[in-house]
Amino acid sequence: MYFNKEKKEKIIKKYKMNPKDKGSTKIQIALLTFKINYLHKHFHIHKKDYHSRRGLLHMISQRRKLLNYFKKKKLHDFNILIKDLGLKK
Repeated sequence: MYFNKEKKEKIIKKYKMNPKDKGSTKIQIALLTFKINYLHKHFHIHKKDYHSRRGLLHMISQRRKLLNYFKKKKLHDFNILIKDLGLKK
C-alpha cells in the first residue's frame, strides 16, 4: 500500500496548525497531493489502468476545490503551502 500510517502521521505532523489538528484544509490538501503524486508515478508503469485514472481525476478536482477555498480564507498560508508542496498557481 502506498499510504501507510507512518507516512500519514508524518504529513499531518508537518502541516498541522495546532496540536489537536487532524483534518484541516491544509492537511487535506497535503494528503491529496501525496496520493496524486503516487498515482502519477503509477500511471507511468500501468498506462491502461483506466479505473484508477478516474479516481485520480476525482482527487485532482477535490484538491482544486480545497485550494480555492483555502486561497479565499488564508491567502498568505496558501502561498506558503503552494511553494512547500511544489504546486503551480
